[in-house]
Formats: sequence, structure tokens, C-alpha cells
Amino acid sequence: MADSGGVNRDYDRSFSQKLSFALIHACIVATCIWLAFGSIDWPNPMRARLLALCAILYWARHCVTLFVLLKRQVAYSEVFGLSVFMAIFEIGFVLLGAGILDDAPTQLGSLDGIAVALVLLGSYLNTGSELQRWQWKKKPSSKGHCYTDGLFGYATHINYFGDSVLFTGWAILAASMFAWGIPVFVTAGFVFFHVPALDRYLSKRTA
Repeated sequence: MADSGGVNRDYDRSFSQKLSFALIHACIVATCIWLAFGSIDWPNPMRARLLALCAILYWARHCVTLFVLLKRQVAYSEVFGLSVFMAIFEIGFVLLGAGILDDAPTQLGSLDGIAVALVLLGSYLNTGSELQRWQWKKKPSSKGHCYTDGLFGYATHINYFGDSVLFTGWAILAASMFAWGIPVFVTAGFVFFHVPALDRYLSKRTA
């Protein structure tokens, strides 16, 4: 898989795997909602609720990816591995934002407005660009070509950039230094693994 973008790109509906992934992710998001909107008396309940809404948005985008955009094979190892990662950052962000490690709540301010804007912008760049490419790939004339229009006209990997922007905003909203490990880890994964592997894959397809 080193020369195929880091994943198995063989066509496969993998419906049971995708459904399992969506349901597991839904349980993670339900936990976030329970933590943020339940009866627990957090130091910063409003921040926790904003972070839970971010998790809901991310789950909705994930379902679009799984059932509309993603045509490749999905293995159960990928489902369970990524589910663990999602549980760590989605539930972790809610707990950090709620103030589980703080003696005093971090009040919402203008920086949080920027954080929400980054979450929305990153979501648009990732899912919006993927939907544009999905529409283009349905045309017979697109077979064997790489999509370079729409949002992809601004950057080859605008979808990955969108996720980096998203996770940066999400970490800011969590208001904890411990949250910053997630955007750093995700961006490093793109820069040092996914992007080089995908570039090798695309170079072979366009050669």
C-alpha cells in the first residue's frame, strides 16, 4: 500500500465495514453528547457543548465520506483502528474543554470564534472539495485523469489541508495544551506519510 496513497485502493463496497464504522462513530458522538449535555456539573459546560457539536458535524461528514464518496475497500482493521483514534480525540476534546483538568473555567472569547470558523472552513475544504471531485469523476471523460479544478485548483491536497485546519480549530476550542497533540499528529501524518504515498500513486496513474 506504500504506492497507493497509504490505503488499499481496490474497488469494494465494503458495506458492512462502513456501516460498522458509522455506528461505532455514532456511539462515540453519543458519548460526547451525554458528557456535554447531561447532568454532570462541568466547570465549562458551554465549551463542552460546542465541542460536542463539532463531533456531530464530523460524524455527519464521515457518513458522507463512507456512503457517498468512498469507493475503495475498507478493512475492519482500519475501522477499529480509526475508531479508537476518534474516541480519543472526540471524547478527549469534550472532557478537556469541559474543564476536567482545570480549577477554573476558560471563558469563551474571540479566539473561540476564530476556532469555530476554522472548524467550519476546514470541514468545507475537505468535504466540499471531495464532493466536487466526486461529481467530476462520474463523467466518462474523466476516466484516467486527475481532477485539478474547483477547490483542488488551489492545492493538490486541499482536502488534507482542510482537515489540518479543522483539527487546529478544534484544538483551540478545547482550550488545553494537551489538545494540540492531535492537529500536530494529523498534519505530520499527512506531510510524512499520506501525501508522499499518494503523490507516488498519482504519478504512476498519470505517467
